[in-house]
This record gives sequence, structure tokens and C-alpha cells, in this order.
Amino acid sequence: QVQLVESGGGLVQAGGSLRLSCAASGSIFSINTMGWYRQAPGKQREFVADIASGGTTNYADSAKGRFTISRDNAKNTVYLQMNSLKPEDTAVYYCKAEISPLHALLGHLPAFDYWGQGTQVTVSS
Repeated sequence: QVQLVESGGGLVQAGGSLRLSCAASGSIFSINTMGWYRQAPGKQREFVADIASGGTTNYADSAKGRFTISRDNAKNTVYLQMNSLKPEDTAVYYCKAEISPLHALLGHLPAFDYWGQGTQVTVSS
């Protein structure tokens, strides 16, 4: 069973920083793209940033220049360093990873998108 567990959310004042982490665990053959999404109250979930296994990154315009995504492939973990936080960054942040599970009898299975449970980030003005 593959699982993603996020951590690092919390309450911070505007202008502050937070670092989110998301660790994948379980029977994993490989992990392709890992990324972060967020959902504010009353709004749809939106893309924040992602990073390919080779290190190529993509950012939403709202994240460029303030957020940095990185990953540690040895730890199956992705990070999101968030600086210069604004009240409009308040949301539940979700980790997503494209993972090919490893089955004991079948070997590696097709990649599938897995989601974490989310971590709350609240930025006060």
C-alpha cells in the first residue's frame, strides 16, 4: 500500500516562511513527478509547483519567486519552501506523486497519481 504523508503546515504571519514535506512510503517501484496543490475555502484545488524525477521544476505564477520545490529521491520525499507568505496563500496544501507500485507477484505496476491527506497553511495579516 502506497501512502503520502505531509507535514510542516501551520500558522504564520504575512511575510513569514514555512517548509512543507511529503514522504511517500510503501511498496514503490518508482516515482515520477511529485508536486504540490492547494485548495482555499470555497475554491477549486489549484496547482502550485511540481518537480520531475530528474529535477525539472514548474511553478504556478503565484508561486514563482517565493516558493521553491525540491526532492530527495533517496528518501522519496518532496519539499516546498514557502517564503514571503501572503494571506492569500492560506489553503490546505496537498502533495501529489505519480508512483509506480511494486507488486509482490506482478512486479511493477502502471503509474498512478497518489494524494496526501493535506496540511493546513494559514497566513495571518
